[in-house]
Amino acid sequence: AGPDGTKSVFGQMCAKMSSFSPDSLLLPHRVWKVKFVGESVDDCGGGYSESIAEICEELQNGLTPLLIVTPNGRDESGANRDCYLFSPAARAPVHTNMFRFLGVLLGIAIRTGSPLSLNLAEPVWKQLAGMSLTIADLSEVDKDFIPGLMYIRDNEATSEEFEAMSLPFTVPSASGQDIQLSSKYTHITLDNRAEYVRLAINYRLHEFDEQVAAVREGMARVVPVPLLSLFTGYELETMVCGSPDIPLHLLKSVATYKGIEPSASLIQWFWEVMESFSNTERSLFLRFVWGRTRLPRTIADFRGRDFVIQVLDKYNPPDHFLPESYTCFFLLKLPRYSCKQVLEEKLKYAIHFCKSIDTDDYARIALTGEPAADDSSDDSENEDVDSFASDSTQDYLTGH
Repeated sequence: AGPDGTKSVFGQMCAKMSSFSPDSLLLPHRVWKVKFVGESVDDCGGGYSESIAEICEELQNGLTPLLIVTPNGRDESGANRDCYLFSPAARAPVHTNMFRFLGVLLGIAIRTGSPLSLNLAEPVWKQLAGMSLTIADLSEVDKDFIPGLMYIRDNEATSEEFEAMSLPFTVPSASGQDIQLSSKYTHITLDNRAEYVRLAINYRLHEFDEQVAAVREGMARVVPVPLLSLFTGYELETMVCGSPDIPLHLLKSVATYKGIEPSASLIQWFWEVMESFSNTERSLFLRFVWGRTRLPRTIADFRGRDFVIQVLDKYNPPDHFLPESYTCFFLLKLPRYSCKQVLEEKLKYAIHFCKSIDTDDYARIALTGEPAADDSSDDSENEDVDSFASDSTQDYLTGH
């Protein structure tokens, strides 16, 4: 990802932001078109979704310097262990610019209804909504911070005993760095401990103000930020990220079928397998078939886009082939598998190991290495693509 993550997908996109006109950020569906180096994709929407999913992954896997895991996460205790905070140490101009771009992404997600898979702690969402943090919010992400201060404040040690403890006049930041709170004091004493507690709490309550301001500045390029005060932090998170749970009833409600009846055994097996999937596996399935990791909030946010399941007879024998997907068109193509067990095995393999957008035609090649019998026929190709795509827009994710 390079220094400061500037070579990551997120960093590359951030560097391009100066070339975006204000109007382009207000488009209803997608703002940019993607060309992945080394991957043959003509971006009709799938590449864009894939870039968003990649960006969310980079923000949370350490490739970019903007987010840090909560103190509870580092200590493996308390709530919000799997959540992230803005890094208080990310203050350089390059970081500020990245935070602005992060704000642009949040605004685009609100405007287009295309959710981001970002696991930010609730206090972060509160601040983005314009609310001030409270002591309770600090405990949500760092359960040991307030008890530690209370120990200092209420300790009944004598002045000599207190000084013998040699407690520095510093406070650990959210990232674990010791921050000097005063140039006047070097150590906590019985006389200045009340001042220490006040300064420590004040620092932690306003630790992220600079980063939050930059993110809100970016959001203001896309949505009317003052109106965010109408929402709670949780409501803002829902607008940006949708639901972390993937409700199958919502996916079923926008499903259509080609080449097979909804009542067919294969379709029933498919939904039964999806029911058995964990939420993580459902997220991987969405990434495979749509380039996204979360569903939109409501049916209206699908913007008329159906989830299409197409069953073709060109795969022979069908049990030797993997599913294919066209992420630009929210299209899953299934061979006519002989049983539910085979369907589950092939689908799980595809979602776990076939994540990159490609045109290598692996799924059209039987596991024996022989091409599908009717793969070269014109009729097969017409049936295959139908009204959804041409050869130039095939960006299915496949593997062998």
